[in-house]
Amino acid sequence: MKKNITQKILEDHLVSGKLEKNNEIEIKIDQTLTQDSTGTMVYLQLEAMNIDSIKTDLSVAYIDHNTLQTGFENADDHEFIKSAAFKYGLVFSKPGNGICHQLHLENFGKPGGTLLGSDSHTPTNGGLGMLSIGAGGLDVAVAMGTGIYRLKMPEIMNIKLKGDLNPWVSSKDVILHILDILTVNGGLGKIIEYSGKGIKALSVTDRATITNMGAELGATTSIFPSDELTYKYLKSQGRKKDWIELKADDKAYYDSTIEINLSDVVPLVAKPHSPDNIATVNSLDGLKVDQVAIGSCTNSSYSDLMKVAKILKNKKVHPDVSLCISPGSSKILKMLAENGALADLIESGARILECACGPCIGMGQAPKNNGVSLRTFNRNFYGRSGTKSADIYLVSPETAAVSSLEGKLVNPESIGEAVKINEPKIYKECKSLFIYPIENRKNLEVVMGPNIKTFPLKDKLQDNIEGKIVLKVGDDITTDHIMPSNASLLPYRSNIPYLSKYAFSTIDENFWEKCQDNGGFIVGGENYGQGSSREHAALVPLYLGIKAIFAKSFARIHKANLINAGILPLEFIENEDYKDLEFDDKILLLNLKNELTENGIIEITNKTKNKKIKGKFNGNSRDIQILKSGGYLNWINKKLEADKE
Repeated sequence: MKKNITQKILEDHLVSGKLEKNNEIEIKIDQTLTQDSTGTMVYLQLEAMNIDSIKTDLSVAYIDHNTLQTGFENADDHEFIKSAAFKYGLVFSKPGNGICHQLHLENFGKPGGTLLGSDSHTPTNGGLGMLSIGAGGLDVAVAMGTGIYRLKMPEIMNIKLKGDLNPWVSSKDVILHILDILTVNGGLGKIIEYSGKGIKALSVTDRATITNMGAELGATTSIFPSDELTYKYLKSQGRKKDWIELKADDKAYYDSTIEINLSDVVPLVAKPHSPDNIATVNSLDGLKVDQVAIGSCTNSSYSDLMKVAKILKNKKVHPDVSLCISPGSSKILKMLAENGALADLIESGARILECACGPCIGMGQAPKNNGVSLRTFNRNFYGRSGTKSADIYLVSPETAAVSSLEGKLVNPESIGEAVKINEPKIYKECKSLFIYPIENRKNLEVVMGPNIKTFPLKDKLQDNIEGKIVLKVGDDITTDHIMPSNASLLPYRSNIPYLSKYAFSTIDENFWEKCQDNGGFIVGGENYGQGSSREHAALVPLYLGIKAIFAKSFARIHKANLINAGILPLEFIENEDYKDLEFDDKILLLNLKNELTENGIIEITNKTKNKKIKGKFNGNSRDIQILKSGGYLNWINKKLEADKE
């Protein structure tokens, strides 16, 4: 059979299972990455697994999220992660070095390899032909400890690109165009593979922007071929030895294919509060803007920021606009400083922020009350910016830069000829903020500050579960809704008891109190748990006594995190049954030890309404074992002990 890129990589890394749609497979993981927002939990879990050393070829611990040190909490987490990196043999990236996905693209990603990361935007490295998957922290810890990741074989969707980009149209506009077509759940259960002559119009960092925001489609991951442009990029980074050619066979099989003509794409914008709420920039021309933020793992590359600097050169940011820029890596910032572009940015009136995620994760630069912020980021979920009343619009770096000069949203075409930049043939090495593993790691211990609390563990699954519905929500509930992320809460990512008081606070400020006496069940709509990979969105409900969640459908990573935590995810067989469950209804689940089977039907008894409906457990035998064990950590520890014997 003619093979696509995904099949080739999976076949080369297959440990067990068949590469057939929906089959459970095990694959070897070559590399992992973590960041500090999720990393503390990952390394607490790795500690609990009682292993001596990681089993991957390379694992990197990045500090890029919680970099504001307004108290001891973030600094303590950084020290803990660094000590864990020393103990287990990881590369450690110090705060200020840059954003994990951009750094990994520059320094470590390899075509044809596998990467698992505790961040939903790990697929960024698919831009250079690496199968890169975002997952919950416990899945990443297990991958480090065993070298293996388990997943259900996704469908492979081919997006065939043809044509060329028009002037002032960028890769950000391309992925917004795709989001307009597919929506935020159009990639669920799929790996998106790009092909066609149109890919020649996209550099590796352009491709990385597109694969990064495949996470917004709900895709397992996205991937481009590794071609001469990939070689050129890796050679410029001093890594040509890591290049291999990787492309799909002629007439390779795909489960589905869509074709996009790049010449049809125009400057686009994602309106509040979803990345698929797409409009043309022209249709919103003149929208007054208060803030512009350029950067994030989506658009902080050298080429992105050089285009911005060229647009702003010898011009002034509008008096009513606050423009902030976050370079993707210390290497990029160093190069901007050396070639004069940084001076141009500063002279224009831009604020230069640390090389970190910053405003994208709600770590500073919250807009003013009722403000309008244009951002080159990947998400514009309600409240994510740190200001609930703000309206966040996602745009390309070109649109953002031109609009910052005008004080309003404008099409970048309005300033004339499109800017062009030349990618450097050689990126100068900048590794001062990396710390590499030491040889003698015997007797090294991790360092834990007072803010770091142990993560919650669940007891074995009870046969009968009873409780009340403490919350009912609609479609597309994000992990930002479940466990908000902002500058005041991020320092407590290693403190589940503290975070629990803020669960669902953007929806119901009293949710935490309602769980104290009634903890039991949550009801959700379609695509429940979309967005970030943060397992806190499962661990906090676990801590609050949530036993099961009933929804029309679940986002991939969050569903896995719920199972890993020991929380039962059930999907309505008939979506109409959603309306039969309401807040405060008393619910009973019976005989779970027998009824919980692969794709089994579970009877949900609503004692308040004296009504019974049916939910389906869409999972496999291993998921069932994990749930019955009370979570993945209980299950894997038992398995590791058995393997030792």
